[in-house]
Amino acid sequence: MIRILLAEDDGAMRTHLSRALERSGYAVDAVDCGTDALDRVTSGERFDLLLTDIVMPGMDGIELAQKVSVIAPDTRVMFITGFSAVILRAGQALPQAKVLSKPFHLRDLVLEVDRMFEGANAGRL
Repeated sequence: MIRILLAEDDGAMRTHLSRALERSGYAVDAVDCGTDALDRVTSGERFDLLLTDIVMPGMDGIELAQKVSVIAPDTRVMFITGFSAVILRAGQALPQAKVLSKPFHLRDLVLEVDRMFEGANAGRL
């Protein structure tokens, strides 16, 4: 089963995203901040996808993705953001990632995740 690590500081959004992905056959571990997500990865847990909000207090999603890509380079990354344009910090490498802009329909999220894994676990809302 494909495992997703979801880092989202908004509790309601975290719940909705987790439920949609779980109903579609994915295993989701959800945390409310980047540091908790990083702790999960550094402790040796394996995730197939890091799904992270970009703007979070403390460690933002970009910094989180950069650190995860060093520790677990096979982990795919998808950003979710309320900003239509994402400005990356100059001089910092970012893992290849998909960006999904808010607002989006939960079905669109599931379809994008399905595409990342070539339809494995393809489920629909």
